[in-house]
Amino acid sequence: MLVVTLVLAAVGFGLLVVALMTGSVIWAWGCIVVCVAGAVLLLVSALAGRRTAAGPGRDTDSVPPSTTSGESANRSHGGEGD
Repeated sequence: MLVVTLVLAAVGFGLLVVALMTGSVIWAWGCIVVCVAGAVLLLVSALAGRRTAAGPGRDTDSVPPSTTSGESANRSHGGEGD
């Protein structure tokens, strides 16, 4: 989906250049429409990636913090380490 967003950004830039060269408002509106579509696609992709990273049915707020730091790991094994 990110490749499509990149292509839409390139098309929008091309339409912007054409709009500036010709002085036509139609090309400028086309640029705006393509860029808004790309922004919406990027937002949908980011939200879907966030949802996938959290996992299905998993609440990231209820996960306890990890206690595997060096000091606490040494204490749980009787203090024997390096």
